[in-house]
Amino acid sequence: MIEALIFDLDNCLAPAMEIGSELYEPALKAIQDANLGTLSSSALDAAIHDIWSHPFDWVADKHGFSVPMLEAGMREFAEIETQGPLFGYGDLSALDSFDMPLFLVTSGFRRLQESKVRALGIVDRFQDVFVDALDEPDTRLGKKRIIQGILDTHSYAEESIVVIGDSPHSEIKAAKELGIRSVQTLRPGVKPTPVATYRIENLGELPALLESLDLESLE
Repeated sequence: MIEALIFDLDNCLAPAMEIGSELYEPALKAIQDANLGTLSSSALDAAIHDIWSHPFDWVADKHGFSVPMLEAGMREFAEIETQGPLFGYGDLSALDSFDMPLFLVTSGFRRLQESKVRALGIVDRFQDVFVDALDEPDTRLGKKRIIQGILDTHSYAEESIVVIGDSPHSEIKAAKELGIRSVQTLRPGVKPTPVATYRIENLGELPALLESLDLESLE
């Protein structure tokens, strides 16, 4: 029996780019100014493209940012927040159809991620909202430990939880490592991954999927 759902935010409930590219400009300029030949122009463009769909520290590591580039980006991103309003994907109202606790677990900079949740007007739909804050390295847990904490706090068994998100490198990976079923949201630009247990294109497909899982558990 499914007892709770854990959702990701960016490119799951709302496009990461909905906040507008201009909000990122000070941080991207700071990274470019600190580059000083570390990355070629094309390599830097590829890294900046990835920033829109992956946590900044993951991008920095993948693309080989220098320490000054990493520090410049961290400093500027930590100050960003959106005033909104944001609207998310058109199926966001599906969150109201789930008669069970919902949790939101998102990675990013605390001020920005919390401002996105406020701007979307979805805070009240979740029992708890957790930010895996890049700008709080001393206390950062990572999504895997946050999800495990939800299970431990509420005494949920792994088979009673479903994780919904887009990234095979983040929440879907964490779910697999914890033995939890995952559902990948195939939003525009998101590539299907075999790491996910299931895949959907719209949150409206989720209730039927959950019902089928409940029926399987009764057999």
